Amino acid sequence: QVQVLESGGGSVQAGGSLRLSCVVSGYIIGDYCVGWFRQTPGRKREGVASIYTGNRMTSYADSVKGRFTVGADNAPDTIYLHMNSLKPEDSGRYYCAYHAGVCSSGQFVDTDFNNWGQGTQVTVSP
Repeated sequence: QVQVLESGGGSVQAGGSLRLSCVVSGYIIGDYCVGWFRQTPGRKREGVASIYTGNRMTSYADSVKGRFTVGADNAPDTIYLHMNSLKPEDSGRYYCAYHAGVCSSGQFVDTDFNNWGQGTQVTVSP
């Protein structure tokens, strides 16, 4: 079994930055895909970014391109999401998710992911 744990959420004013971390642990074999998703009440869960650990290839939703960066941290099996120029519409609960193998290129299919964290709240005030 694989466990996923997010951290780093909080409250910030518009224009500010936050860095989220995702630690993947447990029975990990080979390279894998980590996706970041967010959800707000009444809205469908939205894929934000993903990274494949094999070649560090990344994908981003259009709404965050140029502002968010997903990468592999120095700590083993730790993925970060660095969020700059935050907007109120970026607010939501952010989830990290895992599946073995390559990420779906340019897509964020939440049903591809087997293991999800509990999420961390991000609130951006105007």
